[in-house]
Amino acid sequence: MEVTNMLDVRACTCANIRRADRLITQFYEQTLAPSGLHVTQFTLLSNIAGLKEATISQLADWLKMDRTTLTRELKLLTQQGLAQVEAGTDRRTRQVILTAAGQEALERARPLWRQAQTIIVKQMGDERLAALLDELSVLERLTQ
Repeated sequence: MEVTNMLDVRACTCANIRRADRLITQFYEQTLAPSGLHVTQFTLLSNIAGLKEATISQLADWLKMDRTTLTRELKLLTQQGLAQVEAGTDRRTRQVILTAAGQEALERARPLWRQAQTIIVKQMGDERLAALLDELSVLERLTQ
């Protein structure tokens, strides 16, 4: 049996991005904690607000998320009264809508999110952060 070279694993794109993701997520979670929202909830609510009314399929496509995972996340938001899932324009679709409580939760969390975002931008600098986001977009396109 061949043993994987540890240097190969350390250079693994997926492993490095996942490690960075865990640390960045922890940073945003700590900053958003006083709002009562997790960063995943904040992101989902922000996208629902931005898209106004979207079907579950449209939202899943926009977020590049599996529909099953999205449905599970939406169930938590609906149980908390932050979002609503209703029948869409035809019987095959389900529409996702931000509730008034969801809008209020976003308004409480947004300044905290801005605080975290400002720290990241300040530490990295606008140009480096923009370059990183561009490179991540390239990776997304390469892996689709």
